[in-house]
Amino acid sequence: MGKRLGFEWLVALRFLREGRMQTLLIIVGVAAGVAVVAYISALIGGLQASTLTKTLGAQGHITLRSPQDVVQSARLAEPGVMALTETQPRAQRLRSVVNWQLLLPVLEAMPEISDVSPMVSGSGLALRGEAQQSIALLGVELDRYDRIVGLRSKVVAGVARLAPGEGIVGRELADDLGVRVGDRFSLQTGAVTESVRVTALVDLGVRDLNRRTVIVPLRAAQNLLGLPGGVTNLDIKLHDVWTAQKLAEDLRARYPYKVESWQENNAQLVSALNAQSVSTGIIRSVVMIVVVLGIASVLVVSVVQKGREIGILRAMGTTRAQILRVFLLQGAVVGVLGSALGILIAVGLIAAFTYFVKGADGQPLFNITLPWDTGLKVALLASVCGVLAAIAPARRAAAMDPAQAIRL
Repeated sequence: MGKRLGFEWLVALRFLREGRMQTLLIIVGVAAGVAVVAYISALIGGLQASTLTKTLGAQGHITLRSPQDVVQSARLAEPGVMALTETQPRAQRLRSVVNWQLLLPVLEAMPEISDVSPMVSGSGLALRGEAQQSIALLGVELDRYDRIVGLRSKVVAGVARLAPGEGIVGRELADDLGVRVGDRFSLQTGAVTESVRVTALVDLGVRDLNRRTVIVPLRAAQNLLGLPGGVTNLDIKLHDVWTAQKLAEDLRARYPYKVESWQENNAQLVSALNAQSVSTGIIRSVVMIVVVLGIASVLVVSVVQKGREIGILRAMGTTRAQILRVFLLQGAVVGVLGSALGILIAVGLIAAFTYFVKGADGQPLFNITLPWDTGLKVALLASVCGVLAAIAPARRAAAMDPAQAIRL
């Protein structure tokens, strides 16, 4: 068996060498297809990862809040009776998550959950001299909140610290108020006003957030917003962001709270990511079909050109199975060599993208790499396609009549 397989390898490689130009062209074609598939996979993967990082960088994967106030009908509905009612929706007010202190350790003990951060959020005004800006006020425990959104990594000036009377503000809001690190400004919510000293300026990645965000200690926000001892929501971070929807549904079924996943809060983003994935899949399929057709066409031509040699081999006792394997081996060799060259080209394209495509800050627009498992899958797929593409030409070669082939 080993000798016969060696004979088939010898014949397959000789056929490839004799048609050097055809072999080179199809290897380059396979390499181009593999490079396109690998590069697009890496590009879309990097783009999606960057988009998710920026989107989830300022929010939890799951948010748990108290349910909204709903007006209930004064009369219970009777079966089979149609009642015309009109109710006025209630104005919503800040409400604390009931028993959040007891719920916190329960959530943290769940294996899917990485971190949980209690928060008080509401609106207010930031005042300094004649400057006045509407703000989103966030009261947090700094260490917990940092594990959710990586707040300390977003600091552009100062040091993130939230002692009593201190606050962290967005970069654009600081410009609007005319404050720097160490300056003071006033926070006003209703009839309550409190002076805050700026410890750090942050860039949350979205200009609108930078223009209206003020972060203060949890207890300070509770006093400013009239929620002593309460929190308006619990932000939850997961080990796997894609399990958020299922876990949110489980939490909704288990607890009487309003639970929302990041997918529900960013439905358009999820749709865009899905569209990108579908588009990438279509491109992969089309490119692989082109690769298969290219290899098959070259091998079909090879069968015609090598008809006389095939007839001589058959007349010398070479079996149909051996001829079949000769052409299958040619397809495999072309697929493997093209795949290896294609991966190298894809790595070069990724390096060129990283070097030439820069953001406004002069840094790479986003991180793009080709994971080894993705490269291996693409290479294996192309190699398998090479073998599959050789099946039809191989069967045609094996079915040739030796006498007729020699007379060609």
